[in-house]
Amino acid sequence: MTTSLPRPGDWSFDAELLRRHGVNGPRYTSYPSALQFNEDFGPAQFAEQARLSNVGQYSRQLSLYVHVPFCASPCFYCGCNRVITRSAVAGERYVDFLEREIARVGALFEPGREVVQLHFGGGTPNFLDGPQLARVVACLRQHFHFSQVQDRDISIELDPRTTTPAHVAALAEAGFTRASLGVQDLSVQVQEAINRVQSFEQTYAVVAACRAYGLQSINLDLVYGLPYQTIEGFAETLDRTLALRPDRLAVYGYAHMPSVFKAQRQIPEDALPDAEGRLALLELAVQRLRAAGYDYIGLDHFALPGDALAQALRTGSLHRNFMGYTTHAQTDLLGFGVSAISHVGDSYSQNHRDLRQWEAALEQERLPIMRGVLLDEDDTIRADVIQQLMCGGRVEPEQIERAWSIRFQEYFRDEIHALAPLVQDGLVRVEPDLIEVTPRGRGLLRLVAMRFDRYLAGGQLQGRHSRAV
Repeated sequence: MTTSLPRPGDWSFDAELLRRHGVNGPRYTSYPSALQFNEDFGPAQFAEQARLSNVGQYSRQLSLYVHVPFCASPCFYCGCNRVITRSAVAGERYVDFLEREIARVGALFEPGREVVQLHFGGGTPNFLDGPQLARVVACLRQHFHFSQVQDRDISIELDPRTTTPAHVAALAEAGFTRASLGVQDLSVQVQEAINRVQSFEQTYAVVAACRAYGLQSINLDLVYGLPYQTIEGFAETLDRTLALRPDRLAVYGYAHMPSVFKAQRQIPEDALPDAEGRLALLELAVQRLRAAGYDYIGLDHFALPGDALAQALRTGSLHRNFMGYTTHAQTDLLGFGVSAISHVGDSYSQNHRDLRQWEAALEQERLPIMRGVLLDEDDTIRADVIQQLMCGGRVEPEQIERAWSIRFQEYFRDEIHALAPLVQDGLVRVEPDLIEVTPRGRGLLRLVAMRFDRYLAGGQLQGRHSRAV
């Protein structure tokens, strides 16, 4: 059977279906999710996976991620791993230790393996000044071979409140090609409630600087479900944000988990929109972005048709990892810094989440790995299925059978049966040679992928994940 890939932007918004199926679940930046990581996997196991990944046909291109945990002040909604400080010394010390880690990890990988992607996340990556960021990039270039291909991606997350045109100029000089800016919401009342007061003019200035200095792509982040958000206020945020015409937009749903993230206890729960209000905010965002010409990529992500993400969705080359949606499939991912996650071969691993423990490991000349997981064959098969669902909204059983020498209908008999309620609601189409998420189900990709997640049997782990919508 021949069928085309879903047209980018195909999402038939149905609030009733989203309400009915709005359960908690993983975001599937990995499979298994980080909840399955354990301390039996450590530095020795990582080194062995690195060795195996260098061999022959298994040698893949590399993606690099650098986590900078520092923030000058806490944003109450944030669930990232961060350290609140204003000390300039902290940044310089952190760079010193990053250089140690980069050198130690770099020695494990063959020098000819090309780096096609580098991303700085946080925290606030631009807590490091221009020279410090340039030092980290130079160290990475010293220990890894950066590709010269045109679509090489070097990106960074920026806080417009602390980013200057001079900072952007330094980023361009260091080779950065893309920037992602947090906006969240432009209502002053909302900003005060989440402890992130940021004017539109600050955002505009950074966007203008990025374009003036030749960065190829700009992403803006918005969040719905925040305290005191209203339809009218969020509509104004959307209109002013769209006036900047970013290449990409992410519209995240706020996950209120105060038992996990202490800073969220500062947010008054009675000021949060209810389930109906959240869906109304999401529907508004989808309508405005579609009307403005943005393609729906998946989950929370939208992009202009000419952007590389939209092109990758159309060609079937979209990929998903701990950096979110990316155009660089089939790479090994190396994470540097506190809490950073790596995906090498058939393994995931995570660095120490505590800054002092991360530093202590490097002082003792050890890899700062805290935990991880080695995937078995079932994990890799399911990871393939889930990756295809999350990135293209469809799975061709014959392709899975060829890749893994299984009989799809037998191997996933229970999972296909579990899709029946979603089929009945028109969210998924299941045929012998195709499983495809319909436009009605595009907003519930996580829910469909969850049917193939063996670790969610019985739903016992769902309470430890954010809501799917």
